[in-house]
Amino acid sequence: MDQPKNPQFNGNATPDPEPTNQKNPEPESLLGRFSRRAFLAQLGAAGVAASTATLAHAAQTDTGTAAGEATRIPGAVPVTLTVNGEEHRVMLEPRVTLLDTLRDHLHMFGTKKGCDHGQCGACTVHVNGRRVNSCLSFAVMHEGDKITTIEGLAQDGQLSVVQQAFVEHDGFQCGYCTPGQIMSATALLREPIGPSDDEVRAAMSGNICRCGAYTNIVAAVQQARKAAV
Repeated sequence: MDQPKNPQFNGNATPDPEPTNQKNPEPESLLGRFSRRAFLAQLGAAGVAASTATLAHAAQTDTGTAAGEATRIPGAVPVTLTVNGEEHRVMLEPRVTLLDTLRDHLHMFGTKKGCDHGQCGACTVHVNGRRVNSCLSFAVMHEGDKITTIEGLAQDGQLSVVQQAFVEHDGFQCGYCTPGQIMSATALLREPIGPSDDEVRAAMSGNICRCGAYTNIVAAVQQARKAAV
């Protein structure tokens, strides 16, 4: 009669070796390098280092020092710009436009970026009293020039005659093109433009108003011209 099989015995009724059921311990060197605790510790340290580096970079950016900017911008050169009567020293890559310098480096957001191709006039500023499309002009070209933006028109909290006329005649709707319109109209006061509305339209043709407020813009310019006489 066959005996019942016992997993602890072989055919000779000799007990099999007892199973160890003992996991192979990780070598101490591997445990130190690849254990879960070590991994999490290293991950946490890396996160702190990354956060510290980010904060340090942000702090360096906030200082706005020329040396700090030079380390971040390959090929940057020092440029001194006089904007609205104040000098600003910045490090710029030579191909940076005056528009991007005003907005991205000097944080003067009144000058708008519209088409970025010199076709809409939203970026108009004054350089030595003449209107210029700042998106078509490199900033490094204007060291020593006197630059005026929309932020520099009001004096002592009082709107200029052109700004006041635009308010009174509702010469804007969405307002996006308004800074460029006002800068062009202000320069127009010093230009040899005829007295008629059509001549004003021709002189302001480089400034596009997508809302179509042209009639009110012309009325505002004509009022400002009379007030400036």
